[in-house]
Amino acid sequence: MSEQKGCIKCGSTQAGTKDVSMTGTGLSKMFDMQHNQFTVVYCENCGYSEFYNRNSSTASNIFDLFFGG
Repeated sequence: MSEQKGCIKCGSTQAGTKDVSMTGTGLSKMFDMQHNQFTVVYCENCGYSEFYNRNSSTASNIFDLFFGG
């Protein structure tokens, strides 16, 4: 079994990140309170993206997670 190196869609090793906030449900949605915070890792070649919860302990090295490390 070979190890994944690069984007799972196109194999590129060029990736970027962006932090985003999103609304939840109920009152937070009604008042546009964006307290759900994520880091998006995206492939700069094909645009494939994965969201990681910024409050999660597994999000410490998101590039390893994105590239299957």
